[in-house]
Amino acid sequence: MGLPGTFILRAGPSVLAALALASCSQPEPPTIAFAPYDKGYQTKMDLAQVDYKYPIAAVELAKITPDYLATFDQEQLDQIYARLPAGPIPDGAFDGRILLPKGSSGKFRLSEVVGGFAGTALHLKGLVIEDIGEALWRGKVFFRDERVLRNRIDDLSVLKKVGLVEGEPRKMSYGGKDTWLLFPAKLYCGQSLLDARRESIIIDYLFTDDIPGYQENPDYLAGRRGLKVRDEIRMIRPGFYLGRAYLDRGFALNFTLYDKATDDKARQDFVNGGKVQEDCWPGTQTRSVVAAKRS
Repeated sequence: MGLPGTFILRAGPSVLAALALASCSQPEPPTIAFAPYDKGYQTKMDLAQVDYKYPIAAVELAKITPDYLATFDQEQLDQIYARLPAGPIPDGAFDGRILLPKGSSGKFRLSEVVGGFAGTALHLKGLVIEDIGEALWRGKVFFRDERVLRNRIDDLSVLKKVGLVEGEPRKMSYGGKDTWLLFPAKLYCGQSLLDARRESIIIDYLFTDDIPGYQENPDYLAGRRGLKVRDEIRMIRPGFYLGRAYLDRGFALNFTLYDKATDDKARQDFVNGGKVQEDCWPGTQTRSVVAAKRS
């Protein structure tokens, strides 16, 4: 709907200038093509063919934002993920965001996902993804040299509300701030559960009770006696990763990890060169990454 003509006439130059500035400040969306598909699985193109026929230029990868990714359905997110490299194993703190695909109700109940797990002792009634994403999870901290990861938790009230935390877990200091660095995981390169043609960076919570600093409550929730979480991530560009979370090898949700400092520092070189450090096996299929043309 456009602005009524009477409003335009009365707005004055300051309002018009503000409107013009707002329109100019919107980031340019990337141009990314997708293989055609329908609802049926048989209509979806093999991921190797998607990778070959629809390469994503580095200059377009540089424009992707979490908000942009949230406009896609799950098949489109899968097609993007399949065209990404693993990139380097990250280091340091990353801001996290749970990514609900277009068409999702937004009320993804964890109790429904784990309800079929035999012998689970978890009581997750009423716990939804929004509660975790907005009130609990803030991102991840990678300790690259140790091949260990911990999750940044600023508020335990949601888990305490449903009786999943006993006592008061110890806080750890990171970046000059005391926070809960909970739910440790091991880092390694491994096979993607979506796309086995090349490796992803695996974040594995299954056997983490031997990691120094492990706290039984609530860290056990992510491990082999809890939700059996396994994440995998691939790099969109340096400092920005797209991830997939699995519970007992069943796909649960997408997420993004973002480090602004790394993105700001490395983005232009990535656009110009299109090359990235690879810590994981890049596979046998050559990826077509188109670098920006030099003027």
